[in-house]
Amino acid sequence: MRVYLGLAAKRSGAGIPEGILNTARTAIDAAFPVPTEVIRSREWHRPGISMFAWSNEPDDSRLPPLLATGHDRVTGVNGTLAVPGEVDRLAGAPELSAETVSGCFSVFRATGTELSAATAIHRVCPVYYAQTPDMHVIGSRALLVSLVAFGERIEWDVLALQAMVRQGYFLSDETPYRGVSVLPPSSTIVVRDGHRTISEASLPTAVPAPATRKRKKALVEGLADALLTTVEPLRATGEPVNLALTGGRDSRLVAAVLHAAGIPLRATTNGLDGHPDVIIAGRIARALGIEHTVIPPARAEKKDAVLVEHPLARTYETLRTCEGMTSAYESIVGYLPYSARPTMSGQSGEVLRAGSFLLLQNDLSAPALRRRIDTTFLRDRALFTEAANEHARELAAPWQARDGLEALDHMYVSYRIGRWQAGSRAGSLRRGDPVWPFLDNRVVRAALGLDQAWRLSEEVVYELTTVFAPSLRNVPIEGKPWRFTVGRRSYPWRRRPGFLTAPKTGGGWSWRTSPGETLTAVLRDHVLGHLDLLAPIVDPDQVRSMFAEPVLRKPAQAWHLCTVATMLSGAYPGKAPEGLEPIHVPVPS
Repeated sequence: MRVYLGLAAKRSGAGIPEGILNTARTAIDAAFPVPTEVIRSREWHRPGISMFAWSNEPDDSRLPPLLATGHDRVTGVNGTLAVPGEVDRLAGAPELSAETVSGCFSVFRATGTELSAATAIHRVCPVYYAQTPDMHVIGSRALLVSLVAFGERIEWDVLALQAMVRQGYFLSDETPYRGVSVLPPSSTIVVRDGHRTISEASLPTAVPAPATRKRKKALVEGLADALLTTVEPLRATGEPVNLALTGGRDSRLVAAVLHAAGIPLRATTNGLDGHPDVIIAGRIARALGIEHTVIPPARAEKKDAVLVEHPLARTYETLRTCEGMTSAYESIVGYLPYSARPTMSGQSGEVLRAGSFLLLQNDLSAPALRRRIDTTFLRDRALFTEAANEHARELAAPWQARDGLEALDHMYVSYRIGRWQAGSRAGSLRRGDPVWPFLDNRVVRAALGLDQAWRLSEEVVYELTTVFAPSLRNVPIEGKPWRFTVGRRSYPWRRRPGFLTAPKTGGGWSWRTSPGETLTAVLRDHVLGHLDLLAPIVDPDQVRSMFAEPVLRKPAQAWHLCTVATMLSGAYPGKAPEGLEPIHVPVPS
């Protein structure tokens, strides 16, 4: 994981005060969620402009370097580049990242006269910015930007936190920290002569669905070329990629891409021998000629209760890792030392299938798509104050005015990837910087340029898979059939792709969704004990009603409230809570 911070004085001839530089050097301990002893740093200074970089990488072997220097300039890349040498192109003009550079990244750049940064098309590697009367601050961690700009006393943007309570992540360019904003997708921020400018490139407009086989082939091949480029860095790893392979759509496409690129890989699947995921993954592995390991679930002894981490300890660690932009309801990957071992999965493949908002839709009529937008921004209106609902309506308005298909497609990239994943994946980035083919800048740009209904049909993913690995053409998928085959006439001479479905078992039990009375009581006491802090955005009576029963009916929203209450109470940032015993949660018989 890499962390960047840039400072630029507003007044000509003014330097960055030594006290501010020292604040940056000490604030990193609070802002970088790894042990202090593993943090390595670099600095670059010119009159009135400074760049800081930190990493928990054990050495300087990863490319591009933490700070790439040139003649009176320095460039830092947060994330990965498919071609590390393209850092030189970004050093000359960071706005190039908006369209032409392959990778999953943001870029920070400084010269003797200018400070700038740019996001890729999805901003999953975010750029935060703020200003004071004396300087501009730009960085990759929001808490760090706030501490350096405004000092150790955090002022929370309470109204902005209504989205955290509503959805568990942000649906805007806001952050929990007053005065700190996040740069939009495909955007560049430049500070020159003390003045800040922000330019934003529009997300691509989709072309109509292909009407001919020739046109379809050309569009698929363009996306295939972008996908092949994403895995190029894996050639230098010196060992096979370990791919988490299931029977689904996305991980098989990753396997096909690696196979077509000639990248050595091995696959692992978690499950019992008779589960469709295991059966189908085995067929994929045999078709591609790769090693396949099945990891059966641990046979735990029958228990009447499980021990879970105390909610306040869990919430603090989530806040420390995700900076208040992900709810403690989410399970964040815990810290482990940084490793360069290559691992991959099919995560984020929904972007090739028009995103999770549209995948939830059965009805694609204009009124139904409008309802989906409304529900996303204004969920559970009765729980919130009029001020909070009015703020949500203001955020929703620009999306409500757009075509529903494009709006939900772009909302997925801007918010589900650019805010939810940007926050939640911070935990895993501490362990290493994996290659994310489906979050590649060029791949996402190419995908957004394809008709949403065509991508939603899943034919694009199927065609890509068979282009890369023809032997997978008729290997079935787990779950539901490919969408484009449903209702399509089948001819005797045309083999139809099959599917396998696991028997329904009720979905299993989870303490997060069935918290029991003791865990409910802990959440209730914490939230109701801080209702005065939450009152600007939620109706206290509605919150009390939520917790009226012995066991929560809406545990996810209770966790969202707990997360925000912990922030507003001042428990974060600061010292981790101590002496909190685990909670016993009963397991239903």
